[in-house]
This record gives sequence, structure tokens and C-alpha cells, in this order.
Amino acid sequence: MAIAEYEELKNHFKTHNRIREVTAHSAKVHTVDWNCDGRRLASGSFDKTVCIFTIDSDRLVKEQTFSGHNDSVDQLCWHETNPDLLSTASGDKTMRVWDARIKKSIATVNTKGENINITWSPDGNSIAVGNKEDLVTFIDARNFKIRTEHQFKFEVNEIEWNKASNLFFLTSGQGCIHILDYPELTTVHVTQAHPANCICIEFDPTGKYFATGSADALVSLWDADEIACLRTFSKLDWPVRTLSFSHDGSMLASGSEDLLIDVSHVGTGERVIAIPVDTPTFTVAWHPRSHLLAYACDDKDDGNRDAGTVKLFGLSNE
Repeated sequence: MAIAEYEELKNHFKTHNRIREVTAHSAKVHTVDWNCDGRRLASGSFDKTVCIFTIDSDRLVKEQTFSGHNDSVDQLCWHETNPDLLSTASGDKTMRVWDARIKKSIATVNTKGENINITWSPDGNSIAVGNKEDLVTFIDARNFKIRTEHQFKFEVNEIEWNKASNLFFLTSGQGCIHILDYPELTTVHVTQAHPANCICIEFDPTGKYFATGSADALVSLWDADEIACLRTFSKLDWPVRTLSFSHDGSMLASGSEDLLIDVSHVGTGERVIAIPVDTPTFTVAWHPRSHLLAYACDDKDDGNRDAGTVKLFGLSNE
């Protein structure tokens, strides 16, 4: 079964490996994410703006630009079930929520430090934002008030809730995965995932699995209930910065400073395709309904300035 799926995916990308790019920003693009229905893609940049794109046949078309942050937009994420609501974390010590329908910011929450990561709980009720000083602020997404703050005594890299929204996961500079119950925030489990800095974490669409990426260039796949490592993917040579599962959970994309994005088959661990890139990859995101991958790299223009491009892979070659 797994081998048949793997062959099917390999064959799919033989006829769907075209890449389109769009100039989105005037500086590097740190983060991209699709909304839940796949009709919009958001990108956040060092240029302090957020761009929203729609897909028109096979191209990304800029629909709107959100301005308001006074510093770099480091990470963003959409509401899990509302296709119009987007949250952003910025170095300007704020978190904002935007409504793509009315095209403006509907909430600004002041936090204590320069924010670098953000996640929205799958039940839609909570937003967590982490800063450079390893303080995570938990916000009630129904009234945009701070519920609590938690100061960690170790380097916090990426944060994410499980699908039931009752456990809060974070990756650490010591290579560990810390799991806290939510909303109590008491530690229920710590596991050594990697010998080196554990950089990123991503849950698969079913919530049965999650993946971590590390400075040791390995990606690990985990059983979310047992917190047991099922397999590792060693297709890259540089620290893994960004991960994304495809909508059906069949593929895992990982990006790093390698001049390729690895797309591996979750069921067999084999590589489905390597997407060539010219510069380090900052962010990858699979479309929630099709095998299209949005990503952004450290691309430069002819004058060696940041190109600010967002790319889309997996389009039909015809």
C-alpha cells in the first residue's frame, strides 16, 4: 500500500513540477501559510508587511498588503477553521490579528519582547506567541486579551498545540521536545528528540503524527500519542529550518540551507522529489487541498538586494 502510494506520488510530480514565482515584498520573506480553504496564501516579511495572495488558474495574484507592524513579521498563521482570520508575530513587540474579508487589523496585543513565533490552537480559542527571551504569551482568541505568560528557562524554538488543543508542544535549544498540558501549563513529558538544537515542529493533518527538524540535519517522525520516534529522514546536510505535511499526510517537505527542498514520503521514508533552490529556504507550506507547495528562500535580485519572492511548486507542466 505504502509503496504503491509512493510510486503514484513520484509519477504525479513527473508531470507537475513547474514552479511559478511572484515578487511579494521588498525584503526577505520569513514565513508563508495557506488559509484553511486554500483560497489564500499569506506571506510575512522583514519589510514589516503581510501580503495576501489568491490563486488564479496557476499563478499567485496579490490581493492585498497589510501594513501596521513597525518591525519584521517573523511568523504568521491562519485560524484553523475560519478562512478570513490571520495572526502575525512581529519584532515590534506586538501580535496582530487581521481579517482578510474586511482587509484590516482587528486586534493588536502588546507583548513584552520581540516576537519570533506564533501558533493558533486548532480549536480556535487560543493564540500563543513566543519572543526572543523565551517568554510565551497565551492570548484568548475570543477577546484578544492576554490569558497568561510563561517564562521558560531554556531556548524555545517553535511552538504548536496538538489537534485536541489540550497539549502544548515546544522544541528547545537542547534538542528536546517539551509537552505541557493546556491551559494548566504543567510539564507532562520531556523527550530528547535530537542531540543538537531542535528547531521546528509540525503536526500532520490527522494529528496522529508530528515531525521535528534539527540542527543535526535530521527530520524525525513521531507518534503523537506514544511520543515515540517512528523514523528519521536524513536527506539534508544543513540544519532543518522549516517543515510542512501535505494535506493528505502522505508527504513531508523540509527546508534548510541545502540548495534543495526535500519532499519525502511519510509511509516509506523515501524521497519523492527534490525541489531545486538557489539559496537557503526560510519557509515551506503545502496547500490544504492539493499537492502544491508554497515556499520562500533568501533570493537576491541582480543588484544583490533581497528579491522578496514567494514561489509555488507542483503546477502542471502542460
